[in-house]
Order: sequence, then structure tokens, then C-alpha cells
Amino acid sequence: MEIACLDLEGVLIPEIWIAFAEKTGIEELKRTTRDEPDYDILMNYRLDLLRQHGLGLNEIQEVIATLQPLDGALDFVNWLRERFQVVILSDTFYEFASPFMRQLGYPTLLCHKLESDKNGMLVNYHLRQVNPKRQAIVGFKSMYYRTIAAGDSYNDTTMLAEADAGILFHAPDNVIAEFPQFPAVHTFDELKREFLQASNRTLEL
Repeated sequence: MEIACLDLEGVLIPEIWIAFAEKTGIEELKRTTRDEPDYDILMNYRLDLLRQHGLGLNEIQEVIATLQPLDGALDFVNWLRERFQVVILSDTFYEFASPFMRQLGYPTLLCHKLESDKNGMLVNYHLRQVNPKRQAIVGFKSMYYRTIAAGDSYNDTTMLAEADAGILFHAPDNVIAEFPQFPAVHTFDELKREFLQASNRTLEL
């Protein structure tokens, strides 16, 4: 049995922090895992910015409520479900992702949790585990599942390397250049073909 493991933001849905940055005009919040490989540095940077501007979970969720999955994402997830088990491995947070899971038909999601105070101000974040995307792949492999993974950012590359096959999707040029060992595609049709090619079964579009 094969499991398809997908990143969420930038692959199936818009980058939430970028959308929030555009809404608030805080350009510094546009920095993502495409720019900063160290997730702890990135998240503490974001939390500091939110504190400086007096913004919290409620304001972020208001922006999330206006967003939709990327064009073609739902069709792709449904296509994938017919051929593979599907799991979303993301460095987002359950407090952010729930509306998108509803729109995507509730695929399995493994991500992190946020901690907020009584006023809704974000005070901390809690990882599911260290190096969670890679460790999920390790876990699936320990149960004798074959894994094919797709992602777009630095924080996906350990997942792609651990998987039986890894694919860069919608990745920026800097990530593609640093990780030439992974095929890089930019449309869902191309991604479908990469999944079929990586599968050890005979599958059709």
C-alpha cells in the first residue's frame, strides 16, 4: 500500500501568513518557510511581530475565513484519494487549518497547535514532535507503507528525502536550485504524472 503525503500551504491552500500580511500591511509577516529554513526562528519572529502590533488568533482566523483552496486543489485531492491513501503533513496549526480541511473533504491532517491567552493573543506554539514531517514518513515506513511526498519549502525537504519518492511542487527557484535531486513541477496535472511515475503500481490518469 502507498501513502501520498502532501504539504498544505503553498501546495493545496494559499500561504496563510502571506495573506495575513497583505491584509494587515505588515510586510515582515510575508517571510515563510520558503525563506527561513529554521522553523523555530521563523515562528518566534512571527509571534514577536504579532505582539508588537497587538494582533492575535482572532484577527488571523478572520482572514482565513476569506480564503479558499488553490484552484484545482480539491480535484487533485479527490483524484489522489482514488489511487492512494492521503495524509497532509503540515507545519501549520489546527487553529488555522480547520476551515480548509472542510473545503478539502476532511483529509487526515497532522500538524501543530497554538497557545493563546484569554484575550486571544498568541503566546506560544507547540510542535507535534521534532522534525514532524520526516518522522511521520519514518512511522509510515515502519508499518511497511510505501510513501510518495510532495512539498514546496525548506521544511519539506527532509520529508521528501525520507520518502520513497519526493516531489517539489510550486517551489520557489531557491529551493529548486538547492535540491536538484527532487523533480520540480508547477501544475496539478504535472504533479499527477509525477505521482503515477513514482508509484510502484500501474495507475492511470
